[in-house]
Amino acid sequence: MQTQYAIFGLGTPEVIVIVVVILIFFGGKRIPELMRGIGQGVREFNAAKSNIKTEIEEGMKDKPAPAKETAEEKKA
Repeated sequence: MQTQYAIFGLGTPEVIVIVVVILIFFGGKRIPELMRGIGQGVREFNAAKSNIKTEIEEGMKDKPAPAKETAEEKKA
């Protein structure tokens, strides 16, 4: 029985072929470098996403409540 991966319906043989092609294309010495770069990019993306979420939440908390009109302001 062949295992199907959730991404693009790839099976085990396809994943093995992809890994071999990556090894041939980049070489064994460059792969850790490539993975570090990908990891750093993911970390920066998550940090930016978290920062934006925090700014939006703080902006919603800082929103001033609408001022109630007093009787004197209604007469004016």
